[in-house]
Amino acid sequence: MSSSASGASDPAAVAASSSSGHSRSKEGSAPRRRLPVGAEIQPDGSVHFRVWAPDSTQAAIEILDGNDSVAQRVELGREPGGYFSGASQEARAGALYKIRLDAGVFPDPVSRFQPKGPHGPSQVIDPNLFRWTDGNWKGRRVEERVIYEMHLGTFTREGTWRAAMAQLEELGELGITVIEVMPIAEFPGEFGWGYDGVDIFAPYHVYGETEDARAFVNRAHELGLMVILDVVYNHLGPDGNYLRPFSKDYFSETYECEWGHALNFDGPGSQGTREFFLSNVRHWIDEYHFDGLRLDATQQIFDASAVHILQDIGKVAREAGEGRQIYVVAENETQEVRLVRPYQEGGYGLDAIWNDDFHHAAMVAATGRVEAYYTDYRGTPQEFVSAFKHGFLFQGQWYNWQKKRRGFPAWTVELHRFVTFLQNHDQVANSLRGARLHQLTSPGLLKTLTALMLLSPSTPMLFQGQEFAARTPFVYFADHGPDLSKLVREGRHRSLWQFRSMSADDSRNLLAEPSSRRVFESCKLDFGERKTQAALYRLHRDLLRVRRAEKTITSAAWIDGAVLGASAFVIRFFAKDGDDRLLLANLGPDIFYNPASEPLLAPLEGGGWATIWSSESPDYDGSGTPHIETTAGWILPGFAAVLLKPNEHAELTRPRLSEKD
Repeated sequence: MSSSASGASDPAAVAASSSSGHSRSKEGSAPRRRLPVGAEIQPDGSVHFRVWAPDSTQAAIEILDGNDSVAQRVELGREPGGYFSGASQEARAGALYKIRLDAGVFPDPVSRFQPKGPHGPSQVIDPNLFRWTDGNWKGRRVEERVIYEMHLGTFTREGTWRAAMAQLEELGELGITVIEVMPIAEFPGEFGWGYDGVDIFAPYHVYGETEDARAFVNRAHELGLMVILDVVYNHLGPDGNYLRPFSKDYFSETYECEWGHALNFDGPGSQGTREFFLSNVRHWIDEYHFDGLRLDATQQIFDASAVHILQDIGKVAREAGEGRQIYVVAENETQEVRLVRPYQEGGYGLDAIWNDDFHHAAMVAATGRVEAYYTDYRGTPQEFVSAFKHGFLFQGQWYNWQKKRRGFPAWTVELHRFVTFLQNHDQVANSLRGARLHQLTSPGLLKTLTALMLLSPSTPMLFQGQEFAARTPFVYFADHGPDLSKLVREGRHRSLWQFRSMSADDSRNLLAEPSSRRVFESCKLDFGERKTQAALYRLHRDLLRVRRAEKTITSAAWIDGAVLGASAFVIRFFAKDGDDRLLLANLGPDIFYNPASEPLLAPLEGGGWATIWSSESPDYDGSGTPHIETTAGWILPGFAAVLLKPNEHAELTRPRLSEKD
């Protein structure tokens, strides 16, 4: 029976099961629970345990002493639906425990912390011990959102929550308003990206204590920053995943996932799986005050239920937020627009979706390389005009790289729902040496493309270090045992060999070894580069200031654009009050546009245009920006972007085109 038929797809089911149907305390009252499963402190100080283990005939909690020996055993009573529950009067916050089933002794699938890693004991955590100071925090408005993707292990030298917290004020001053933390669910080893997490309720112990994670979010809120968490609901990692002994129904035999066993959200026994993951949504937003989630690779989350699990995730997230602005962003390679359409239009009601099309077009413009998944892009002015106006470039057209149609119509989708980027963890790592964009292109193109991203009506996202052109690479790394490391290395290299340049004989041996600690350490940022790369740091800071100040960019009545040449184009942001803005971009050499027959260049009646911002400002090591509109036509500086505003007193000047002028 599908989960939708059984009623488990109702988000309220998660909350309802938290207050009914459980074993009774000594006084006869129902235990007070935040989540339907896991270990939770009770008002009298005892600990109530509840676990879903329908494949076992019995379950018990083994409380451990300092030597990991069993100090107390608590038999759990059976409940309907495959649940077991019971309480310990002796256990307290900080206690270590495991769960004994028919198949053996295992960590708790809903462990709030794994202080010794995924193979060790679980720890009882009391979320009420942290003293929050963000009671008045509501979030940031849609038009204010600028995302910053962060990997905690490499963002700072220390690789901890506390060290990252010390940098939040600087990020806020830069103009960041949303921190997106890459996955933190407990995974094996001493370093990794986090996408092979196995204990999805437990923050990775290497990054610090649970209180450190809460302190990070609390401090971000004090500084006016939202924090969203990258979560993986399409598979679990291969090492340390103990779900199967609890129930084989966690996994699907119907679907195949690219990275592991597909999860069962719609087959027989899927009720517990849906409850498990929806509880995880509630956990991060309720107990850690995260402001939302970034959902990894949603095209690999399979569900044929009447109500898709992604729709339930969005509903549960907002319910758990209790009035805060909750932001749920989807990564979706197939560009399924229904993810961000409203519920009443048959959509899933999520807030935003990553726009790979913008990135791919920008990379071709920056590097000239048309290979692998860049095959269907040319980096032309038309592609950028279309991205500004419509978000996705492919909305159902034939896609040569995949030999099928790509995307779905997105004409009515609000532009802020598209997240645009020039770099992210995957795309930086998908290069020969984990190179940043500034190492792959020219300074002029880098500044121009940065302006196009940060002055776009879409929601921009920076990847850590991008703001100061970090010289440190970012490659794939994962600390596994020898056998698994070999498989991971081979799989990673096969993935990169889709690029003909990286599959060449003279480059294959240059690909980084994922299991190397040296490789991991080389990816750690050096904040001293904020000074040594000061010009590019100023560029990002100033662009974000302009984005805030020029409200027309994020709230235009409508947007139009036109191609002005082989490498140049114009975007016009139309304001309701006529206070329009023009964004000119030239991805090639100087262009003398004369006659200026494009209507989008027309000024307001009786006026002209004045420059607000230019990528060729000497502040960014540029050469300066002469007048754009002249008596000889429009002169578009090469490899540059310029933002203009109306100027009713503007007079056309005679340009100096040669020494005789």
